Amino acid sequence: MRQLIGWNLMSLDGYFEGEMPWDLSFHLSAWGEDLRRYSLSLGEETDFIVFGRKTYEGMAAHWQDATEELEIKAYMNAKPKGVASRSLDEAQWNNTRILPDAVADLRAMKTQPGKTIFVFGSAELQHTLLEAGLMDEVRVCLAPVLLGRGNSLFKTGSEKRLSLLEARPIDTGAVILRYATTTS
Repeated sequence: MRQLIGWNLMSLDGYFEGEMPWDLSFHLSAWGEDLRRYSLSLGEETDFIVFGRKTYEGMAAHWQDATEELEIKAYMNAKPKGVASRSLDEAQWNNTRILPDAVADLRAMKTQPGKTIFVFGSAELQHTLLEAGLMDEVRVCLAPVLLGRGNSLFKTGSEKRLSLLEARPIDTGAVILRYATTTS
């Protein structure tokens, strides 16, 4: 069975973006050679990347024309992708299909052969998938910054118990955390 894993960057006080959508400047406090290499390894580990609609639109706008991090750009553009959306009629980014019922679609995909399915960013989608019991692992790069306000990565919902798999400090002082989800 394929694994479904969420990946995101988060400030020490729990925000994945600042007060405005796509206010991700704090990511620079975590970005360095270690996180670049880790990002490349995610591309090797996956054969399908999923985004919520808002994250999809921002990622598509960025990675289609990016002039930096060309190795990451290459896999972001080449990998098959899905966008969880009930409002999009078509997906403009190459190799993307629309998932109108992300829970059912991803539940079915998990039973098919393949590599890890990653949800990049997409806090609302990750919340939905956690609530549905579909997430196998949560990975967070904890950036060494306090934002004070913004959009929380983890939304209000039912209690979730997680089991630490790895805590890896990286060269910028950030820490990559890997947690397995549990049902108890």
